[in-house]
Amino acid sequence: MDYLMILVGLLLLLLGANYLVDASVAIAKRLHISDFVIGLTIVGFGTSAPELFVSVSSALRGMGDVAIGNVIGSNICNSLLILGVTAIVCPVLVRGRSLRVDVMTAIALSVLVCAICYFNVVVSGGPMQINRVAGLLLLAILGVYLFKSVKSGRSAEAEEPAPMGRLAKLPIAVLALMAVASLAVLLYGGDMFVDSSVSIARKLGMSDFVISTTIIAVGTSLPELITCVIAAFKKNTQLALGNVVGSNIFNILFILGASATVYPLTVVGVCWVDFAVFIGSMCMVAVSARTFKAQYVDRREGVIMFALYVVYVAYLVMR
Repeated sequence: MDYLMILVGLLLLLLGANYLVDASVAIAKRLHISDFVIGLTIVGFGTSAPELFVSVSSALRGMGDVAIGNVIGSNICNSLLILGVTAIVCPVLVRGRSLRVDVMTAIALSVLVCAICYFNVVVSGGPMQINRVAGLLLLAILGVYLFKSVKSGRSAEAEEPAPMGRLAKLPIAVLALMAVASLAVLLYGGDMFVDSSVSIARKLGMSDFVISTTIIAVGTSLPELITCVIAAFKKNTQLALGNVVGSNIFNILFILGASATVYPLTVVGVCWVDFAVFIGSMCMVAVSARTFKAQYVDRREGVIMFALYVVYVAYLVMR
């Protein structure tokens, strides 16, 4: 039954991602907003719902390590595994604004989270912590960032018009309903896939630690992974890039912000290596856009990203 549920979950992931991509692109064109910004906001934030649920519920239980570890692990997975696999399928174009503003914003926010965590250590010698004040600060930054992204996204779409897509003639209310329904199917399929995979892993004798650092970490990022791969097959790499960058920014600003506001997060199990990979994985995106094929994360860089993620997971298991 578990193996059957894995297949059903994967099918739901594929169907949900396919229609989510098509509906999101159509909405972008109808509202005259760029594909990148739609990926950055609607798709990026929507596919981060599993991380939001895990982190907030962990915060309510006083499990700060799980809440921040989930965000760090998901962002590393997004930047290395998901963008790497997407680039292998189809090279990802990194335009000037997305690199100059959005990717650099994600890097700056990653550094900010590390600084917040270590602030309590330096000042009082206590454990790493993200308190309510820091949580509210992150939420405030999110509001400003969203406003500026949507505003700039309209001018970007006007400068670089793209094909309308096969769903563009549908009423926008229908497109919005289709996007929400596709997202629900996507998230439900991901949940089914993770639950069945964990059940099989436990029957095979894998420890909870190995399960949490591999299956759960990748599993909560499955919606982003499938959505990006489907978008890459449809040659819409801007939506895929926006999904990855948007998910990373949403994870930091909203998930950590909301979790810390609900209950201050005390961090014990995360070490400096995790923070280094957390920041470095996003820096890798910026570096990739400047090397080999300029303005692209190409297939070679995709393979390198994928290999780095495998090395990091192997390190986690050994640690």
